Amino acid sequence: MLKIGVLLGDDIGLEVVPEAVKCMKAAAAITGMQAEWIDLPIGKRGHELHGDASPKITLETLKDCDGWICGPIGHNAYPRNDPTWVMPALRKKFELFANIKPVKSYPNLPSIHKDVDIVFLRETTEGMMSSSLVVAGAGEFRPNDDISIGMRVVTRKGANRVAREAFEIARTRKRKIVTCVHKEPVYRLVCGMFAEEHRKLQAEYPDVTLNEVLVDGFAMKLVMKPQMFDVVVTTNQFGDILTDEGAGLVGGLGLAPGLVAGHTQAMAQATHGSAPDIAGQNIANPYAMIMSGKMLLEWLGRKRNDPKATAASKVMDDAMERVIAEGKHLTGDLGGKASTTGMGDAVVAAMK
Repeated sequence: MLKIGVLLGDDIGLEVVPEAVKCMKAAAAITGMQAEWIDLPIGKRGHELHGDASPKITLETLKDCDGWICGPIGHNAYPRNDPTWVMPALRKKFELFANIKPVKSYPNLPSIHKDVDIVFLRETTEGMMSSSLVVAGAGEFRPNDDISIGMRVVTRKGANRVAREAFEIARTRKRKIVTCVHKEPVYRLVCGMFAEEHRKLQAEYPDVTLNEVLVDGFAMKLVMKPQMFDVVVTTNQFGDILTDEGAGLVGGLGLAPGLVAGHTQAMAQATHGSAPDIAGQNIANPYAMIMSGKMLLEWLGRKRNDPKATAASKVMDDAMERVIAEGKHLTGDLGGKASTTGMGDAVVAAMK
């Protein structure tokens, strides 16, 4: 039986995470997937109950979970420079090194480009946004009032493991193409090491094509012809920027699900923030969180060799496709009039 943690997060997280869990449970019931769902506090609720945005009881319980779904974390619950700032520390603690973000267009939803289907992988524990540096507050230096210095970290271990995840995902897709995005001609050591590890791994994946594109050229090509890309893998800061660009091409962050994966555990987490301005109104778009939950089941099916989890993710994917194609139960940002719960209910109904 799978053990899946449920962390609501803050603001609209309290609305969209329950919809995702509702859909995941419905898909599990259809496919016979067995799971234990464990509610855990984080963010503001963690502070209220335990005086910590990342309570010890939550972190200890997550150690025994196969994966978890986490809502967006607001920054009003505790100071921004508080060492308990949640996400970098959470990713570092559980070695969640690959942020997997699909970018997909739908024929009947407004978007800059059509026929887009890209999976981005962003390394999340190293680079200029290295979790260890963020938590320690040591990633930036100002030796005097006229100079500021930023540090960038790339290791062979970090580059190799995110590259391998990219190749593994590419194997599950029709086109089987990995594009490594870097800037090796300028950053010969850090980007050079990142690219080297991808080249080494290609020999282990003869069925996958490896391409390399410099980050500035890639940003241009992504805007002009995103259809040319399949699986894209890059470093932490490059990925932070490019994945938002990709989301913008197909309709925005409301259509941007995500999964942060390690070797043995993964966290479903949508790209968007906690949106306190619309919290409590039952109008938030649950698409990204529902599809993040779908990604978690898909990942668990692949990593745990669990065909029922894989089947449950397919049930969710097909149901969402039907709901969007019909266009009758979409939230306002997608051009409809449905509530958050209304759209979630429609996805569950489409499974049947």
